[in-house]
Amino acid sequence: MSSDTVTLERIARALEEAVAVFSQFVPGSVKADRKPFDQSPVTEADRSVNRVLRESLLRNQEGWLSEEDPDDLDRLNKHRIWVVDPLDGTHEFIAGIPEWCISVAMVEEGRATAGGVCNPATGEIFLGSRETGVTYNGRRVHASRRKRLEGAVVLASRTECERGEWARFQNESFIVRPMGSVAYKLARVAAGLADATWTLTGKNEWDIAGGVALIEAAGGHIQFLPNLKPVLNQKVTRLAGLIACGPFLRSDITGLLGLPSYVP
Repeated sequence: MSSDTVTLERIARALEEAVAVFSQFVPGSVKADRKPFDQSPVTEADRSVNRVLRESLLRNQEGWLSEEDPDDLDRLNKHRIWVVDPLDGTHEFIAGIPEWCISVAMVEEGRATAGGVCNPATGEIFLGSRETGVTYNGRRVHASRRKRLEGAVVLASRTECERGEWARFQNESFIVRPMGSVAYKLARVAAGLADATWTLTGKNEWDIAGGVALIEAAGGHIQFLPNLKPVLNQKVTRLAGLIACGPFLRSDITGLLGLPSYVP
C-alpha cells in the first residue's frame, strides 16, 4: 500500500470522527465568541473538532498548523505537517447555511500531497492525493476540462460578493455563484462540480491547504497570487489570494484579472 493511500485512510478516519462531533451541534443555533486578536467568530464546534482532529492525526515527528491552535514554528523543521481548518465557513455554520466544511491536508516539503474536505451538512466527502487522484463520495472525479470561460460556473466568496467585490464581473459571459467556505469551493472545483474559483483577498494556509491538495490531485491549475507556485508551511501563513480552475482556463482567468500566470 502506497504512503499516500495510508495517509488518505488516516484523513478519512479523522473526518469521520470530526463529523460525529459536529452531530452534537445544530448549525444556525450555535453561540459564537470573538477571537481577541482579529474578532473573527469561533464556536465550541471549532474547538471540539480541532481537538478530535489533532488526537486522530498527529503522530511523532509530524508538524501541526491549525486555525484553532497557537502556531508552533517548530513545524518549519518537520518533513511532514498537517494543515487543518476544523471549521472553514464559520459564518455560514452560525447562520445555518450548508456551505461549511472540515479541511485537512498533509504537506510534505511544502507540497500538499494529500487532502480531504468534508461538508457534514450535505454529506459530501472529497478525498485525494497525487498518487491516487480524487474521489467525490467514493466516485473518481477530475477537474473541469472546459476550454473557455464563456458559460463557465465560477464560485465566488459570498462575503466578497456582499462587499461588491464581484460587481465588476456582472456582465461577463460566465456564471458567478456565491458560496461560503473557500475550502468547499476548491473541493467542488477539484471534483468538476464547478469550473473555477478565485479570491483576490488574503487567505491563510489552513483555509486552502486541503483544497490545494485536491485541485492538484485532480489535474487542475492553482496559483497563489500574483503568480506563485502553491508552496505551503511558510513562516508567514497568510497569502494574497489564489486562482483555481480546470487546466485549460488558466490563461483566460489570468488575462481577465490582469495577472501573470504561474506555469508549472
